[in-house]
Amino acid sequence: MSVSAVLIASGAGIHRATARIRDGLRSEVSAQGPRWRLWTPVAFGAGCAVYFVLGREPPLWPLVALAIVAGALWSAARRAGRSRRCTLPLLLLACLALGLTTAKVRSARIAAPIAPALSEPTVIEAWVIDVDSPGERGARVVIAPVRVQGLEPAATPHRLRATLRGAPPPPGAAVRLVAILNPPPGPASPGAYDFGRNAWFQGMGGVAFALGETRPAILADAPWRLRLAMAVNRIRYGLAQRIVARLGERNGGIAAAMTTGHETWIRRADLEVMRDSGLAHILSISGLHMAIVGGFVFFLTRLGVAAWPWLALRVPGKKVAACAGLGAVATYLIVSGAPPPAERAAVTASIAFAAILLDRQAITMNALATAAFVVLLLQPEAIVTPGFQMSFAATAALVALSEVWPRRVRELSAPWPIVTVQRIGSWTVAACAASLVAGLATGPFAMQHFNRTAVYGLLANLGTSPVADFVMMPALALGAVLEPLGLGAPFLWVAARAIEIMMAIGTTVAGLPGAVQTVSSAPAVALPVAFVGVLFICLWRGRLRWLGLPLAAAVMIWPRSTLPALWIGDGGTSAAVVQGRQAMIVRPGVREFATDLWSRRWALTPVDRPDAGWVCDRFSCRPEAGGLLAMSWGRRPPDPASLEALCRSARVISLRAAVAMLPDSCDGRLVLDGEDHGRNGAIELWRDGSGWRVVTAARVRGDRPWTVRTDADVSDSGG
Repeated sequence: MSVSAVLIASGAGIHRATARIRDGLRSEVSAQGPRWRLWTPVAFGAGCAVYFVLGREPPLWPLVALAIVAGALWSAARRAGRSRRCTLPLLLLACLALGLTTAKVRSARIAAPIAPALSEPTVIEAWVIDVDSPGERGARVVIAPVRVQGLEPAATPHRLRATLRGAPPPPGAAVRLVAILNPPPGPASPGAYDFGRNAWFQGMGGVAFALGETRPAILADAPWRLRLAMAVNRIRYGLAQRIVARLGERNGGIAAAMTTGHETWIRRADLEVMRDSGLAHILSISGLHMAIVGGFVFFLTRLGVAAWPWLALRVPGKKVAACAGLGAVATYLIVSGAPPPAERAAVTASIAFAAILLDRQAITMNALATAAFVVLLLQPEAIVTPGFQMSFAATAALVALSEVWPRRVRELSAPWPIVTVQRIGSWTVAACAASLVAGLATGPFAMQHFNRTAVYGLLANLGTSPVADFVMMPALALGAVLEPLGLGAPFLWVAARAIEIMMAIGTTVAGLPGAVQTVSSAPAVALPVAFVGVLFICLWRGRLRWLGLPLAAAVMIWPRSTLPALWIGDGGTSAAVVQGRQAMIVRPGVREFATDLWSRRWALTPVDRPDAGWVCDRFSCRPEAGGLLAMSWGRRPPDPASLEALCRSARVISLRAAVAMLPDSCDGRLVLDGEDHGRNGAIELWRDGSGWRVVTAARVRGDRPWTVRTDADVSDSGG
């Protein structure tokens, strides 16, 4: 064959291959059809996310103008009959602008005073709204301050989270306490989860640490809304106490957390077991709980209607059951205290039941997209929370799995043993597939936010799923409803046995070799890339969906930054020096929660500073010679001799107090004093030749309504 013939044949082959690729792309694009609308909540959520990554607070009017213009352009293009390739980008742009505007409006609407960092103890008189989960230093409650000594009424926060000594007072109690008052804490490290931002959107204006016993107070009557909230929370807390009294502290504490949201009685060892085994999500009242409770009531109601022929002939049983499911979801939302994850789950479940009432399919991508839109309209801040990201990623993955799952062929007649075995096998395969898919979908978010992976989480969830879904949660629901009448004992007993089985499985799995792996956080850009990849796999219809796989794996494969040499916590009260893959804690036992968050973020193993080689006293600690870091955490500046010794011993000196004059020995040293810590928050330092590269939490957070100075020595940010 001649060369020209070969070239012609090759050209024809290339042309045919190109035509096949072009036809395949056209076929995939045309197959999307109405699924293009599923990307509108994604664009809306992206707009919400843009608001939170801005370095400065934007004014409202340009955002409103942008949303109006974008919406008008899309509407004009649609009325003019433009093709989808023109209207779809305009629609997504309009949704993005609307999301950005919604987040700004929400932030401005819930704006409330933030507590200043008071240097002296102050007297707080307040109503106890609810009992919160325990912190590092004791019981915590949410209070509504009536008077704060030293603050004008207009500057008094609407809500505070107070850490108390002794047993917490019940909701509805009027209390008086002497406490150290601070604004909500900032991130544990630059780029870490922002507790202050979360507190801002929860209306939490500060944290208080009681210095003595809490005393009763005499206050004027609270507003009716506050009285109603306290009455509901008092009933919730009383129910939690009854459950704990009935089942004991271990089983009852877990049962109370799953019904009322109170984690007061959960032992730290049990919490660690659930985290290490991948079962911690069961404690958080979210989509799983709402689905089980709502679905259980739906099933019972529909079964009851079908079992009564007279009623079944006169009412639509499915719609009656959907109404009962809606009622169960609303009741569970109230009993749980309506935390943000439960609110989002209730919205999603309510839309599913509403679809049944409207004769629509309940579990579809359209229903999920509607739920995401509603949740983000109500809580645009949810887009930056791990709960929302993991919940909707997992749900989208499960709905996508259901769309491609093969439908079982029903046999006309088969022996019941064969049918039973087939159904058990089908359920087992489906449960394994669902757990695997949900775990893969939530994996990037667990790695980025929590820096830990439960290696055998699939095994633990498969073992506990039948017990939790079909025994524990239904029994807890019935027991919680009947316990105020004194009739809940049998159901709570069943729930307790299920909890024991769950904890036995969790303990076994958590004890396996390598059960927990710590993963360092990727750069911030990797998480949205992974989110888009997961959504593309779920929303796209066709083989091209697998183009989203490398994007979904972005958190895992993205190159990590070099390790910092030093970390100094918020306020200059804690610090660590990086040595290999270890973080040596300079001040062990202080701010352990923040220290643990930072070390896990870099996948470091925290170790206490050794006594040898260090010179430490009550207010300072320095290496004997030639170290990287020396620090003083006293509220007063160190005396000249002590300051000179600190500067001679290390290259970086951290001082909690502000210092006006530095001795000559500090020349060539990097000295960070109280003013620097007040402006910057947590600090990470990298060696940069003969100097230092410094990254601060304040620079990453930007100038936003929730970014204020904190005094981290007394603030309790979690635990």
